[in-house]
Amino acid sequence: MNDVPWHTSCSTLDTMTTAQDLMTEAPVTVSVGSTIREAARLLQTLDIRHLPVVNEEGSLVGMLSDRDLRGLAPLVVGGDFEGSPDGLDARVSSVMSADVLSVETEDDVAVVVELMLDNKVGAVPVVDGDGALVGIVSYMDVLRQLPLEAE
Repeated sequence: MNDVPWHTSCSTLDTMTTAQDLMTEAPVTVSVGSTIREAARLLQTLDIRHLPVVNEEGSLVGMLSDRDLRGLAPLVVGGDFEGSPDGLDARVSSVMSADVLSVETEDDVAVVVELMLDNKVGAVPVVDGDGALVGIVSYMDVLRQLPLEAE
């Protein structure tokens, strides 16, 4: 390992690290018409925290995170969904974040991190030049790219 601190080495890379370099391609999505129950099962089964929400045309219209479902926590017991069906059978659109923040594939990692920090979000969808969803960058994706030094 080199002796250059990570913040210095990251800023002096010969090539810019982009959202495309970090993103998980073709992320699992949920339809705006899906139920909260379906979305919660996806989050749990896939062990993920964020689901892009798409409309019938496949366009990005929202984001759903495990935080959006916290108010429903009493309904989830031991991996099974219990309690009022009204809450879990409601549409994803009733709890998703509709003000979608996104980045483009060629945006620098600094743009991605700044957007996450400024808006206190853990993941940002990545769209192409036409606005189509092509990936997602989570804080874990960013952390995995940090060069770590042995003490």
